[in-house]
Amino acid sequence: MHSDPWDIVVVGAGAAGLMAAIRAAELGRRVLLLEKNRKPGVKILMSGGTRCNITHATDNRGIVEAYGTQGRFLHSALAAFGVQDTIDFFEAEGVATKVEETGKIFPVSNKALDVLNALLARLQRSGAHLVLEEAVQQVDAQDEGFVLTTRTGTRLARRIILTTGGQSYPGSGTTGDGYALCRKFGHTIVTPQPALVPVTVAAEWIADLRGITLPDVAVRVVEADRTLAARRGSLLFAHFGLSGPVILDVSRAVSRHPEPRRLHLEIDLAPQRQAAELDEWLRTETAAEGKKLLAVVLSTLMPRRLAEAVLQAAKLPNDRRSAALSRQERAALVQACKRLTIPVTGTLGFAKAEVTAGGVALDEVDSRSMQSKRVPGLYIAGELLDLDGPIGGYNFQAAWSTGWLAGSKASE
Repeated sequence: MHSDPWDIVVVGAGAAGLMAAIRAAELGRRVLLLEKNRKPGVKILMSGGTRCNITHATDNRGIVEAYGTQGRFLHSALAAFGVQDTIDFFEAEGVATKVEETGKIFPVSNKALDVLNALLARLQRSGAHLVLEEAVQQVDAQDEGFVLTTRTGTRLARRIILTTGGQSYPGSGTTGDGYALCRKFGHTIVTPQPALVPVTVAAEWIADLRGITLPDVAVRVVEADRTLAARRGSLLFAHFGLSGPVILDVSRAVSRHPEPRRLHLEIDLAPQRQAAELDEWLRTETAAEGKKLLAVVLSTLMPRRLAEAVLQAAKLPNDRRSAALSRQERAALVQACKRLTIPVTGTLGFAKAEVTAGGVALDEVDSRSMQSKRVPGLYIAGELLDLDGPIGGYNFQAAWSTGWLAGSKASE
């Protein structure tokens, strides 16, 4: 299938790939976008509970800071295509957006399909050529570009942009294919690990609480006396363990640990109160409501089933009345509320991870262009990079921004 070479071939029609292809084609380049799935943007449709959290209500500096040490890599990408550019892009395509209390930005329709349809409409207008069910099996460099081998033959490209994603949600097609392609070109692959993933625990009583959501707790991942990660937010009890935004945000500390069973979670069920305040509240409430069950008194702070679990953690019976609660018993209850300890066993792995931590080492990619420092003409963007942020639209913003920058610079 050797014919005139494409100016740019983009491999992978996810968030970064669609944006890269759109940008390059709008700059007048002859662009081919290859996708191995039967449909493009499968992960976009799955994201945010099928609502697609497109970005976060912050400025570009806020995105950089959310990524920690990795954030510096995003300066140029965000300068080229930042948070407001993302909002403007989708609103120009008819997708009205809204900001939720958490700062997450969603389409007003709550439909990820609207986000994908906007991208596909823009892609079609750009003139880029999309080919589906066309997995790239091999990429070879040659004098004036690259040869890409697929099941139907070969294609020539002057430049290529790899946006194949990581390994999270492998059912959506992100099975780490790009790692081998990049490794062949001399790139270091930081070991991929599941991130933004539910955590499994060794506590049978957790399953009895499945379905309960706590809107505001503080969570720490602890090894011995050392805190590995800490966040505050919403938590969800599940039959296997714990999920919800606050758990997903600390989960990479569990995924990266060689022996996760040495870890435990410490949960502060009342982060809005200091321990002394909570002790005083217990003292006054139990004195005033002596005939009531202690679980009933606690249930003004938390769901009744959880209150009973807290009593067990404090070694108090479920039928304990509030009257004559001793100072030691109050201290045990405060400890159970402020530092509820749950042993960890691991995570649900890549199958349930929203993003991948690890990937192509950032110091081997020029952050000003997304071009490989190993191979001229090779650009890398999106989740294939060793770049993972917290929950809340940060990872999509990195995908839009790095894809846009790669499409821009590959077109020069």
